[in-house]
Amino acid sequence: MTRAPGFFVVLEGIDGAGTTTQSSRLAARFASHGAAVVQTAQPSKGPVGVRIREFLRAGAQGDALDPGAMALLFAADRLDHLARQVEPALASGGVVVCDRYVLSSLAYQGVFVDVEWVAAINSRARAADLTLFVDVDVPTAAARRQARGGPADQYDEDSVQSRVRANYRAFASRPQLGRVVTVDGRGSMSQVEDALWAAVATAWDAPPNKVG
Repeated sequence: MTRAPGFFVVLEGIDGAGTTTQSSRLAARFASHGAAVVQTAQPSKGPVGVRIREFLRAGAQGDALDPGAMALLFAADRLDHLARQVEPALASGGVVVCDRYVLSSLAYQGVFVDVEWVAAINSRARAADLTLFVDVDVPTAAARRQARGGPADQYDEDSVQSRVRANYRAFASRPQLGRVVTVDGRGSMSQVEDALWAAVATAWDAPPNKVG
């Protein structure tokens, strides 16, 4: 299979699905196979992403930003993140592993505003080469969030997470997203990692020095 330089893989799932942990594991797995890897996330660490994280924490305290404004901020951060970090890494032939991308906006912002508008404001964002949806039931995800601790954000209520999960399942087949593979996220970290890597192996052109 011949593809453009670089490989862009995204992990998606409700809060507590384990996408952050699995992003780190997947990046390490790519590196062990000889790839130059950039591990990143959205919201990004850029100027817009930093503000989004502040707004999410404030929203958990009852000071939520207008949902449409939040959706626009996510879209703006996405384009800035692509320009600053993702596209340069891909152009150099690297692998980019990103924790959340366009499907997150459809799933999360689509709870509060029209999903077609959310899709439209994200239409300039390139499709990932592969999106991995780590599917976990809401009670399991909630227990994981409680166990890990840390600050809450405005989307952590189980009622919201249930709607987000339904949106993930409903919108994963949209052509805008490219290839999306659903992986059962209820197993151990190693079991989920192996399932994710099996999906990657069918889509990734490994570098010549791939090990094993």
